Amino acid sequence: MAIVNISNKAVVVNPLKQSQALGATLAFLGLKRTMPLLHGSQGCTAFAKVILVRHFREVIPLSTTAMTEVTTILGGEDNVEKSILTLVEKVKPEIIGLCTTGLTETRGDDMQRIIKEFRKKYPGLNSLPIILVSAPDFKGALQDGYSAAIESIIRELPQAGETKPQQVNFLFGPAFTPGDVEHIKEISSSFGIVPVCVPDLSLSMDGHLEESWSPITVGGTTIKQLQSMGSSAFTLALGESMHGAAEMLTEKFGIPHEVFRGITGLETVDEFIMAMTDISGNPVPKIYDRDRQQLQDAMLDSHFYFSRKRISLALEPDLLWSTISFLQSMGAEIHAAVTTTHSPLLEQLPIEKVTIGDYQDFEQLAQGSDLLIGNSHTHAIAKRLHIPLYRHGFPIFDRLGNGQVTKVGYKGTMQMLFDIGNKFLAAEENKVQYLNSNL
Repeated sequence: MAIVNISNKAVVVNPLKQSQALGATLAFLGLKRTMPLLHGSQGCTAFAKVILVRHFREVIPLSTTAMTEVTTILGGEDNVEKSILTLVEKVKPEIIGLCTTGLTETRGDDMQRIIKEFRKKYPGLNSLPIILVSAPDFKGALQDGYSAAIESIIRELPQAGETKPQQVNFLFGPAFTPGDVEHIKEISSSFGIVPVCVPDLSLSMDGHLEESWSPITVGGTTIKQLQSMGSSAFTLALGESMHGAAEMLTEKFGIPHEVFRGITGLETVDEFIMAMTDISGNPVPKIYDRDRQQLQDAMLDSHFYFSRKRISLALEPDLLWSTISFLQSMGAEIHAAVTTTHSPLLEQLPIEKVTIGDYQDFEQLAQGSDLLIGNSHTHAIAKRLHIPLYRHGFPIFDRLGNGQVTKVGYKGTMQMLFDIGNKFLAAEENKVQYLNSNL
């Protein structure tokens, strides 16, 4: 059991966390023909858009109600109404993801009433799903906003229907990349399972060229698929942050569910593969026997480089859990762990202490580590401390291919094993070169 230490400094120095609004936007980007709409100032939206563009290197559909000083004081009803009508006229989205921000949450806009009045005024748009998410910047983090968006989607769109025995809901937490989603879809399909993935970033943020430009999301989970979730035979929540959404499906439709906190590492992948067998009733395809054997060999080849290495991590709670589990299975030691927000996982981490804090806390705690793991903002700390950095999480803006990176399943685990192992090898080579140059 880990002791959770909350940094109680008077001011945050170099923030680690991303905003809830950014997390909610990321979730909506995995739905087809959707426009995320942030109810706040243009600056709030521009900031989120820049981060998403730099990470995915893709066109990011994102709109704003463009609140000003005057409308913030007088109320944002007209801005919300005009924004929705403009989107309907100009880009014709099938879903609008309406997210509040710190500005409008501080003012206290009654968003439920605003949407209700809008529906009364424009009954012709009652069939347009407007998914409302409360995502204040002043509390929580990316993972909180992301999970709030998924829960709002589950609350609004799935419908009851006759159970489809082979259809399974997959609720993906923010720790999973588009490449991860694609690989898990491939695994489930090989067992004869029909996956309904929410959100499905593998079809929207994976990095592919379209014949024509679109102002809204071009791929992702369709409305029809979202509505059919109530007919699924089972739900898999991938990441503890998806637990609440899975329970909502169980309460509304009686669909049983299971939570997987991660699918990286030999043991956790084994459990996932066996779950696929139990749900589908089909045997494990032979290809996974070969993949598993390759991972086992890779673990044997690389465990010398991981053993007793001290690693410090700065990640969102879900990703922190799965990464720590993987590293400890390879014999590494967790030197320091810093995260962004509260989660039931934190107390259960198999380490002495985890800190909810900022990058200043992380830099102080990480001194003496053999490796740092975090997003691209961690690079400056790694440079100052002269410690190698393995880029992991969101955002990563100084490397290519973030939409295709896969770190789940046997193959994804093996690639992550090699990437981190090569960091240790390079560090040893640099140390030898330094010693030789000073002889």
